[in-house]
Amino acid sequence: MIKLTRIDDRLMHGQVAFTWTPALGIDCIIIANDKVAKDEFQKMTLNLAKPSSAKLLIKSITETISFLNDARSVNMKLLVLINSVKDASLLASEVKEIKSINFGGIRTKEGSRAISKAIALTEDDISIIKQLSEKGIELEVRQVPSDKKQLIETLI
Repeated sequence: MIKLTRIDDRLMHGQVAFTWTPALGIDCIIIANDKVAKDEFQKMTLNLAKPSSAKLLIKSITETISFLNDARSVNMKLLVLINSVKDASLLASEVKEIKSINFGGIRTKEGSRAISKAIALTEDDISIIKQLSEKGIELEVRQVPSDKKQLIETLI
């Protein structure tokens, strides 16, 4: 069961490992990223950052879709991490269980504008967000579980 789908361009870090994971009782964290799935050094580094209470899987987007749609994943308490709005949209379009996406952190890059202290979006991101919203997917902003949910539509 997917407990949280989170966009965070840092992927695994302290907030995820020591706040979200215990708060949601996560026993498996999945990093869905094509580039990281092929990078042994990055995989090793991310594995060092994971909490000891959870298993870490690092898969391509396609492999993640297959895994999340497999009945064997139903009994796990899953945290899905992606680092872009585009990848989140791909997952949400193929995994019917994804009904909500948490925006944790997307750093400023060329062509983006800040909509909160931790999130900067491009026009392409905003377009994708509007499409996801039209499909009825909750799009919420929270750094940590104790923060009040804020719908991203109110910020763009």
